[in-house]
Parts: sequence; C-alpha cells; structure tokens
Amino acid sequence: MSRIHEALKKAASERAARFEGKPVIEQVEIAGDTLVEDALDVRLPREVRKAMVDLAEPEHSNWEKLAEKCKHCEWKIDPRFSVFADETIFRHGAEKFRTLRSRLYQIAAVRPLKRILLTSSVPEEGKTFISSNLAQSIARQENKKVLLIDADLRASRLHLAMGAAGTPGLADYLGGDADETQIIQIGPKGNLCFIPGGSIASNPSELLLTEKMKVLLDKLTPIFDWIIIDSPPAIAVHDASILADSCDGVLFVVRAGSTDFEVAQRAAGEFRPESLLGVVLNRVDRNETYGDYYYGYNADAEPK
Repeated sequence: MSRIHEALKKAASERAARFEGKPVIEQVEIAGDTLVEDALDVRLPREVRKAMVDLAEPEHSNWEKLAEKCKHCEWKIDPRFSVFADETIFRHGAEKFRTLRSRLYQIAAVRPLKRILLTSSVPEEGKTFISSNLAQSIARQENKKVLLIDADLRASRLHLAMGAAGTPGLADYLGGDADETQIIQIGPKGNLCFIPGGSIASNPSELLLTEKMKVLLDKLTPIFDWIIIDSPPAIAVHDASILADSCDGVLFVVRAGSTDFEVAQRAAGEFRPESLLGVVLNRVDRNETYGDYYYGYNADAEPK
C-alpha cells in the first residue's frame, strides 16, 4: 500500500504546484502491484443459472457463437480522446499505455487477472479516458480479445469517446430488457468489444447488485482475455465498491494537480487494500516524470 500512498501524495504535490502557477502537462503513470482473487457466489437462483449456458464449451466455440449473434459496428472513435488515433502526434501517450498494459501483464503472469475495474475519487479525473485507451492498447495486440464495459450507469459517456451507440446497454440487460448478445458491440477489427451504459436507470446501485451482473461477467470472462470496466467515482456512491467485489483488481485514477490528497485517500479506503492494483496518475507535470514521455489532449472536453 506504500507505493499507492506515495502516488496519492504525488498527486497532492501536483495540485499544490498548479496553485503556484507551474505548468501541468498530461501524462499517465502507474504505481502499485497487488491484486485480489475473484470471489464467486455459486448460490444462484434458477432463472440465473439458466442464463449461464455454454460455459463448459471451449472458449473459441463460445467466441464464435457470440460473434455470430452480436452486432458488428463501425465505430468512429473520437481522435481527441484516443492516443492511438494518430501516434505520430501522441506517440508518448501511446507508449505510456503500453507501459501500463505491460505492468498488468506482469501481474497476470503470477496471479489471475482478467477483470479490471477503473474508478476515481471524484468526477473529471480522466477514468473514462484511461479505460478507453487501455482497452485499445490491449486490443492492438494480435489475438487478444478485449471487452470494454461502461458500468457508470449514473452518467454513462464512454460511448461518446468510442463513437458508438449508447443503447441498448448494460442497464437494459440488468433491467431485463435485452440479453447479452443485444448489448455487446463488436468493433471493426473484431477483437475489441464494447458494452455501453444503456438507457437511463433510476436504480443503478440496485441493478449492479443483482445476480445478473455476476452472471454476465462469469459468462463472458472465459471468452475474453481482458475485461475493462469503467465505473462511477467512489466518493459519492458505492457502485464502484459493489463492482470491485466481482473484479480481479482496481485501478484508481487520480488527476495530478487537481485531486485533493485527503479525498483520494478516503476514496481509496472504500476498497480492500489487496484489491488495489495501483494508482494511475493522469496529467502529471512533465518535470516530475521522465523527460519527454508525456502527451497532451483536450482534457476539458473529455467525456468524464
């Protein structure tokens, strides 16, 4: 937990620097290297067990069946929110996400790690940006299947960055208005899939607490190499901590130069220490990092 504490302290120092008028340039870093194993609830009602079909079949067979039934889309990923849209401009940003990807693979080499939850303490720290680009980074590897899920049912905006339809989505599935094949979008290259937030829900916490959310993740985990889940900020609501119990680990996003240290520390306290994979520092001062390894993007226009 000490490295995570140091990362949060660094974010606090960046915040102090901002108030002193020092320039802050966007960058991503990661600290921390722990994770928690999955906890599965096998006491499922009959209607839920009925939904868990085909789990015993080979993964490739499940993928082929899923790909046949799901909608294939031609997304128009917004270049303002993707460091991979033009690597001649954002090459250092793309490299930072490759580094983050490599860190996750290092953890996965010694412990089970497929379901990654991303959250922050408060809005506007860039967790949606990090989620989207991390998924794109992994999907650029050959034969790696990635599922990106917008689980911020209170303010789902990930579909805007992805240039994808916002409905039907996770809220529709959890509410019983759609099945998994209706909400999964398969991207143009075939290995990056996306589940948007879906229709506006009046009871997001209750929906995320249902057995259907666990069933969905359990059913899709054997099919994909990685599942990246974007969740709401941890301070205002408990949605992220609810989802964390069904994930292998949590990446905590902190906007350097903006996030208050006490607030970030309190938000991180919502999760078990062993579940925190690390802190992703967004918009780090170039002078505090590795020279030219930085990137810029229009953070004020970013979907939160």
